Amino acid sequence: LEVFRRTWLRQPALVEQAMGRRTLALLAQLDAACLACDDLASDTEELFLQHPDAEIITSFPGLAVLTGARILAEIGDDRARFTHAGNLKAYAGSAPVTRESGKSRHVTHRRIKNSRLAATGRHWAFAALTASPGAHAHYNRRRDTGDRYHAALRNLFNRMLGQLHHCLTNRQKFDEAIAFSTPASAPLEAAA
Repeated sequence: LEVFRRTWLRQPALVEQAMGRRTLALLAQLDAACLACDDLASDTEELFLQHPDAEIITSFPGLAVLTGARILAEIGDDRARFTHAGNLKAYAGSAPVTRESGKSRHVTHRRIKNSRLAATGRHWAFAALTASPGAHAHYNRRRDTGDRYHAALRNLFNRMLGQLHHCLTNRQKFDEAIAFSTPASAPLEAAA
């Protein structure tokens, strides 16, 4: 069996030598790309942490430095750009689209959106599931009401994006107790 493998895996010496040099050249390119990626990540972290909104953004569960930098890069730091949280949610694609005509009503997710922000939002919502008990409870409530996985994550992202808009507008950090407070349930009336 070993003899059989050796005969089939070998190439002429010059071909093997050329393939080896090509592989080394590709590895050198891969090393350069990895080094550039690491340099870019460290520069991004350093510059993002100098931004006045960095402390607010990273106070959110699931938003680390690089993810927070991506969110900030996509929404910008002009607070007049999105005057209402709904505008930001529509831009991110997390707000649903409702089409009504006569007696029919159809609710779908947005297809036209900032795709980079929407993708980052999915990562943010997924990370928030383990970082925040309130986010996890919200996600579970959405799943219990019939939402599929992506719809529940999109809804969680929608809610957290509204909270981010509020915190950035009011210059305050995220507070789990306020963000995911459970509404007081109405007392049950005794049956007569």
